[in-house]
Amino acid sequence: MNGYVYILFNKQNGTLYVGVTSDLVKRIFQHKNKFADGFTKKYNIDKLGYYEIYDNIETAIEREKKLKGASRKKKLELIETNNPNWLDLYEEIL
Repeated sequence: MNGYVYILFNKQNGTLYVGVTSDLVKRIFQHKNKFADGFTKKYNIDKLGYYEIYDNIETAIEREKKLKGASRKKKLELIETNNPNWLDLYEEIL
């Protein structure tokens, strides 16, 4: 089973959210449709700015923990290096 680490945003240089999942399409769909109360719903964070794919969920969870502990600058660099126009990458993963 693959694992995915992702960063969501609400607007360019806005609020960021780091998450992990075994089903990226389903999880981003849930964020976009506000299915769960919480941080992303409260701050309207629903645009996929960056993601990584791993061979297993355990490795993805380890990476998520490191990324959550990283500075905001590091997270912004990941988005800006891989997605300089701050596009919502959701359509790319469908």
